[in-house]
Amino acid sequence: MATTREAQHLQSSVWDGSLPIEIRLSPSECRVYDQADPYLVQYPRLSYLPFLLSRLHAFFIPSLIYTDVIPYDGWFSFEEVPLKWQYPLGLLYDLFSGASPSQVSGLDIAHRSPSDGTEEQLPWRLTLHFTDWPEQSLVRPDADGKMLHDAYINSVKEADFLRNGTAKGIMSLSKDDSTKLWNAVQEHDFDGYNAISKRLLYAQGAPLRHIPLKIYLPSSPTAAEPASGHLRVVQSLVTPSLPNAREQQTVGTALHALLPTLFPSRRTPILAEAVLHGAVVPMGASVEELMRIAAYLDGWIHLGVMMIG
Repeated sequence: MATTREAQHLQSSVWDGSLPIEIRLSPSECRVYDQADPYLVQYPRLSYLPFLLSRLHAFFIPSLIYTDVIPYDGWFSFEEVPLKWQYPLGLLYDLFSGASPSQVSGLDIAHRSPSDGTEEQLPWRLTLHFTDWPEQSLVRPDADGKMLHDAYINSVKEADFLRNGTAKGIMSLSKDDSTKLWNAVQEHDFDGYNAISKRLLYAQGAPLRHIPLKIYLPSSPTAAEPASGHLRVVQSLVTPSLPNAREQQTVGTALHALLPTLFPSRRTPILAEAVLHGAVVPMGASVEELMRIAAYLDGWIHLGVMMIG
């Protein structure tokens, strides 16, 4: 169990995590094919790529063949795989970049050590498109980007409901607090976000019922999603304690219960590893502690699964 000071340090390190990105305009949409300068940015792992669209649109407009496109026509791909706009950058990178996750001790994400191959994947090279929207892979957002706000708030509501058995926490926020929360997410403002997030995570008079946890598995393409890069998302009710109520639920016990074929052991990763914020999560880590320290901005633990070997 992390001390208060350790928890604050770890939460701060998760918040400060970032990735260098190189974004190039799709050659088929560029006046000079692939000769336009790339857009380079160091971007927070916790944030969302669509927040960049307005400045990317302004940056690339001189190079665009079709100048009548608007910012929210934009979508991103990596090696021809469309990237879901509602997923945080860090999750997308962990799932698709091919970089090896770092190894950590305990929950010390702040001191993760680089693994072989990680630096070769940086900067993460993405392609920006403004035409040929991949309808089978991505939901098209509205022209004002309000759909991203709605998707985020709905995810926060779902997480709140799972934790407390009710979404009263997020629903009872004043309009001003709701606006402050969304602004803090867009501006990556830790103090502004944390002031409101704490009220949701530590709801008074509401015992913690379940842990908001989603597990992402590489999967074969389907008829509905024929493109490569398809993911299977596993979600189930995960309690903070085991049924006997005397042992805390760990990452290992949760993964063994939900995916016993991939995680035959509760203590040792044999066939696969769970990855969060670019690091392998120890099997003995408490899911409740992980939720309070290292959840994404929507309150969810988004775990990627990577095969070993």
